[in-house]
Amino acid sequence: MIGNSRWHWATGQPGALHTWSDVPGQGGSGDVTGWAAVGPVPAPVPWPAEGRLDTAEVPLARMPSWLGVDRALVGWRAWQRSETAVLVADGGTALSLTRVDADGGFAGGRLMAGARLQLRALQAGTAGLPALDLPPVLAAQPWPQATAEAMASGVLRGLAAAVAQAGREALAEDPRCRLWITGGDGPLLAPLVRELVADSSLVVECDPALALEALAALRPGPDR
Repeated sequence: MIGNSRWHWATGQPGALHTWSDVPGQGGSGDVTGWAAVGPVPAPVPWPAEGRLDTAEVPLARMPSWLGVDRALVGWRAWQRSETAVLVADGGTALSLTRVDADGGFAGGRLMAGARLQLRALQAGTAGLPALDLPPVLAAQPWPQATAEAMASGVLRGLAAAVAQAGREALAEDPRCRLWITGGDGPLLAPLVRELVADSSLVVECDPALALEALAALRPGPDR
């Protein structure tokens, strides 16, 4: 999967994937049986054109032609695994929220800047804030004193609050709706979101590899 800022790889079968991410142009070896692209496609494309999966090939009902393939993949896979209405929060370069109704049809969503984009904007738009990447684990301290920790905590908790509110709204429309959290920032966001919705009946699932699982299911290897 060619993302906006990283390339994402997987080997194995859905449910038992080995996944990793790398900077563009690195990380892959051997034959690629299926691929999709959200970000810029390198020229020449290093993989067979017939292996590329486009949005129109994702079996998500009532899907508009402009929907990004990443949103289509995660929405379809979460609905397939839940067999009920879902809201999928995909934490990558952008944070996308994608709703799928109980019948497996696209039901709209939301988009906002992801964590790293927000951190870069803070550094670029101020005189005193540092360049910062996200920590692998968010400190339990909710009110950090150090500037870098305060930036990371503020951005992640802000995103988690947006996801939690969207989950509550989706649950109000369909009491069977489940919230799925995926993407590279999923493991950082999931515990914060669970804390915010603990007083509700909202079920929160976390699988960072939903898009790759969907791609593997729709572009299976030769042994399947």
